[in-house]
Parts: sequence; C-alpha cells; structure tokens
Amino acid sequence: MALHHPMSSSSASRPVYLKLRDQIAAAILDGTYPEGAMLPSVRAFAAEQGANPLTVAKAYQAFQDDGLVRVQRGVGMYVAPGAAAALRASEREAFLSEEWPGIAGRIDRLGLRVEDLLAAV
Repeated sequence: MALHHPMSSSSASRPVYLKLRDQIAAAILDGTYPEGAMLPSVRAFAAEQGANPLTVAKAYQAFQDDGLVRVQRGVGMYVAPGAAAALRASEREAFLSEEWPGIAGRIDRLGLRVEDLLAAV
C-alpha cells in the first residue's frame, strides 16, 4: 500500500488538503482517533478548521484511497484496522528518506554528538 503525502514534507508550500490530512494522520497516530473510531463528518471537520468542505473531502479521499478508513454509507468514516501502523511505517520511511539526510548533514556541520542530542530532550 503506497500511502499519499507523508506529514514530513515542508508545510509552507503544501496544499490545504494535505495539511488537513496531516492533522488527521497525527490524530490517528496519537490515538485521538483509534482503530474503529469514527472520524468527524466532512462538514463538521470543515467547520472546525475553517476549511472548504470540498477540501476536507479531498483529504478524506486520500485516506480512503490508502485503505486507512472504511466508509459506512449514510453513517460515516471509521479508522480502519491497522491504519496507525501503516501510517507510522509510511511516516518513518518518509522521514528517513526525505528529512533525515538534511538533519544529519546539519548535525555534522554543527559538530554535534549523539550525547549532545540526547541531553537536549
């Protein structure tokens, strides 16, 4: 399953629907929406975020395309079994391939050591 648009990409240039998708993905990962939980309706989430319902529908469609949500017609969308694990794997892969090389390079340029990084958390 190839998941769409990981949360790790630069936020400034990202389309609104991807930013909304990132918010929902983060909520699935942190357990706000656990497996089996119903997501807010498109209209409710759009109103909460001050977004266009069509934009929210596009974000939700990405989850549907990736098999991360299940739709019950007339009822709503539910977080699919395994969604958090699939998202976590996709986000890790994106982080390691897209973000980590730049971070590792900066760490090296600054002469930081693993001990320095661990002491900072």
